[in-house]
Amino acid sequence: MTDIFNLNKKTAIVTGGNRGLGRTIALALAKSGANIVIVGRNSERNQEVVDEIEKLGSKGVGFSNDITNIKEIDEMVENVLRIFGKVDILVNNAGISHTKFAFDVTEEEWDQVMALNVKSLFFCSQAVAKVMKAQGHGKIINISSVVGAVGDVGISAYTASKAAVINLTRSLALEWSRFGIHVNAIGPAYIETEMNKSELSNEKVRGKIINKTPLKRLGIPEELEGTILLLASDASSFITGQTIYVDGGWLAQ
Repeated sequence: MTDIFNLNKKTAIVTGGNRGLGRTIALALAKSGANIVIVGRNSERNQEVVDEIEKLGSKGVGFSNDITNIKEIDEMVENVLRIFGKVDILVNNAGISHTKFAFDVTEEEWDQVMALNVKSLFFCSQAVAKVMKAQGHGKIINISSVVGAVGDVGISAYTASKAAVINLTRSLALEWSRFGIHVNAIGPAYIETEMNKSELSNEKVRGKIINKTPLKRLGIPEELEGTILLLASDASSFITGQTIYVDGGWLAQ
C-alpha cells in the first residue's frame, strides 16, 4: 500500500521556520522525507534547525531574507530553485503580534503586523505559485489562527491579519486550483510558543484561555504535525480552500 503521507524527495519552504510552530512544522515535514528550506531573519537559529533536519536524513538550507520585501522574496525563491530545482510545498508560518488594547495600537505596530502576517504571506504565495503553476502541482499551507474566525481582546491587529489569511486562502484556492495548486490553512488556538510565552506567563490570562478551551489545556506545537502532513501530502488531494482548526474545541462553542 502506498503511503499517502510520504513526502520523500519533496521540497518545502517554511517561513518563520527557525523557532516555535515553524520549527515543529519543518521537522515534521523532514521526518516524512521532505527537504526543507528555513526562512528566518536569524541565520544562527536557521542553522540550528537545518542541523536538526539533516540529522533526520533530509537536506536542509536556511535563508535570512526579509520576506516583507518583494525583491528579497524573489531572491529567496530563485535560490531555492537553484539548489533544489522545484518547490512542492510552501508553509506561510511567519507572523508577529502586539498585545495591546485597540486604543493603544500605534500605526507602526499595525503596519508591522500586516506587513509580516498578510503582505509577506501573499507575495511569498504569489512567487512560489508561479513556480508551482509551471510544475503543474503544489501545496500552499497558511498558518492562520482561531482568533481570525472569532476575534479576541487585546490583539486587534493580529486578529484582523489572521482573518485576512482565512479569506486569502479561499481566494487563492479558487484562482489557482486549475493549475494543480492546493491552498489551505490551519487555525490553531492558543499553543504555547516563544512568541506568546510572556503573555501566557500571566496566570490570569492563562487561566482564562484554558477555561475557554473545552479540552481545558493549551495546545503544544507537536499537535499541528498531523494536520501539516495531511495538507502537505497526497492525503489531501481533494481538499482546497479550507481552514482546519486545531483548537481544542474552541469554535464548537
